[in-house]
Amino acid sequence: MNMEKQQPERLTIVLHSGDMDKVYSALIIGSGALAMGMEASIFFTFWGLQRLKKNGLEKGPLSKMNFLGLGKWMVKRRMKKANVATLERLMRDFKELGGKVIACEMTMEIMGIRREDLREDWIDAYGAVGTFIQEARGSQITLFI
Repeated sequence: MNMEKQQPERLTIVLHSGDMDKVYSALIIGSGALAMGMEASIFFTFWGLQRLKKNGLEKGPLSKMNFLGLGKWMVKRRMKKANVATLERLMRDFKELGGKVIACEMTMEIMGIRREDLREDWIDAYGAVGTFIQEARGSQITLFI
């Protein structure tokens, strides 16, 4: 009988977009995986990394039909009416369930973002492509959002 402990399945997400609806997708999928007993990590890079800035999580536009912010306002109103959690709440849930947040150091350098600009209480690691590859290497599911 094999007594070796089996590693949990893993989900890795690259969050390249900072669009509000795509950040929602990443956090909802990540939290769903965690709730199903998987490990989950989100690698925030380029415009996705902008959402990790202090007071930046809710700042992204809609990916479609933004209409200079009016579309986002309408969608947020409808989401509130339907009792959909805020991004702040989804991030808190993701972290409380054990989700891992990785901030892309290359993006930080390119965009002039310093660690003190970010919500460091959310970030588990800072890394580059090698960090992402290590996460993705052992993942059964890898998504690019």
